Amino acid sequence: MDAKKRLPTLLEVLFVLVSFIVIMFLFVVQFGISIQLALLTSWFMIMLVGLRIGYSYSEMQDGILKGIYDGLEAVLILISVGALIGTWIAGGIVPSIIYYGLSIIDPTIFLLAAFIICAVTSLATGTSFGSAGTAGIAMMGIGASFGFPVALVAGAVISGCYVGDKLSPLSDTTVMTASLSKVNLIEHIKSMLFVSTPAFVISGLLFLAAGFVFHQGDGDLSRAEATMTSLSEYFNIGWHMLIPAALVILLLALKKPSIPVILFGALLGTVWAYLFQDVALLDAVNSLYSGNNIESGVPFIDNLLNRGGIEFMLSVIVLILFALGVGGLMEKIGILRVICETMLSWANNAGKITLSTLMSGFFGNFFGGAAYVSIITASKITEENYDRLNIDRRVLSRNTEAGGTVTTPMVPWSDGGVFMAATLGVSTLTYLPFLWFNFLVVAISIIYGFTNKFIWYTKAENDSTANQKEAINS
Repeated sequence: MDAKKRLPTLLEVLFVLVSFIVIMFLFVVQFGISIQLALLTSWFMIMLVGLRIGYSYSEMQDGILKGIYDGLEAVLILISVGALIGTWIAGGIVPSIIYYGLSIIDPTIFLLAAFIICAVTSLATGTSFGSAGTAGIAMMGIGASFGFPVALVAGAVISGCYVGDKLSPLSDTTVMTASLSKVNLIEHIKSMLFVSTPAFVISGLLFLAAGFVFHQGDGDLSRAEATMTSLSEYFNIGWHMLIPAALVILLLALKKPSIPVILFGALLGTVWAYLFQDVALLDAVNSLYSGNNIESGVPFIDNLLNRGGIEFMLSVIVLILFALGVGGLMEKIGILRVICETMLSWANNAGKITLSTLMSGFFGNFFGGAAYVSIITASKITEENYDRLNIDRRVLSRNTEAGGTVTTPMVPWSDGGVFMAATLGVSTLTYLPFLWFNFLVVAISIIYGFTNKFIWYTKAENDSTANQKEAINS
């Protein structure tokens, strides 16, 4: 490090973390100012500390740009999914999925069905964003028609989407975590099954029970029937409308690049809108950018289906760019490094090291605004401790996913949080209590750590234990 520069002190790090939380609270909760402006203001607060410890503005700007660059793939996916949502609604694809879903799914088991359908979709495609933007918005429409609270439906959808985002070998976060942790991909997935399987089963039972609690009898079916009637009046419904969805899921399952596949699906949506929904060609093409726009006279239908398009995602993209800038700044001036070194001295057993990894992942989402950032912070901040304690790196990779990937939709300004809120039409803090799978993954990981269950040790640890026993016997 340059002689004129130094690492921030713990007091300065604490100042940054507390100030960040205070700014968020005052802007968003107290005064109702946009969260984008809150994040932009945080840049300058962090820069003050950077100037104090010897960094120039140009150096900190480089940190901002690097943070944004590292997260640009998520931005491109947002743009692609926005275009896809707009054309799939205009093309009658989403309305058809909703229509057939209402006709075949029993309201009592709907929440469980939504959870499983989104889980299967995400496992097959490897993307939580793509799953939420396709199967997820359809499940939101079906759930609202059955009379379920939208926040609860969103919880089931997002919980299901993150099953695959965490476990699918096609998921970029799964591959990235295994790579950063230096663990074989299949071994990484096997290690996560010890946590994800009980979390999946318990979540499924909770959503099944919630279905019985919130099901309201005939009222649900009458609203569902009214929705089906309205959909059939304003869209041509047919099984052939599901072909684009099937093709996109198939291509993603074949591990084709997600961005071109999603954009190809969006293009199919424009073709379907022109061919089957009697939409003018220019209007069908424009739905890529502006989304769908109908005036059915039924507020519920208009609210459900007037969404999507690249334009629909612009405020979300700005939010993510500002959040990525915060993470880049913190990395540049050494705040993350100080947190790392502090945790290294504290985590001296399996329980504490698990907790430190989970906290590092959440910090990455909270202060870095992206799943990619959280995976890097969770794995790199704590990896030395796993080696020092001779804990197998499969435990590191598993805990990294638990602290990084699954906590992403819990943070209102992270890429996952803002995407899910914008796509499903439910604010992060509203759906947060119903992310049962995500919370269970975190809780089970902590339980395993402090009870030493499914915590594997390397040969060095086994040899050490054997030597200790031999010394005692002699």
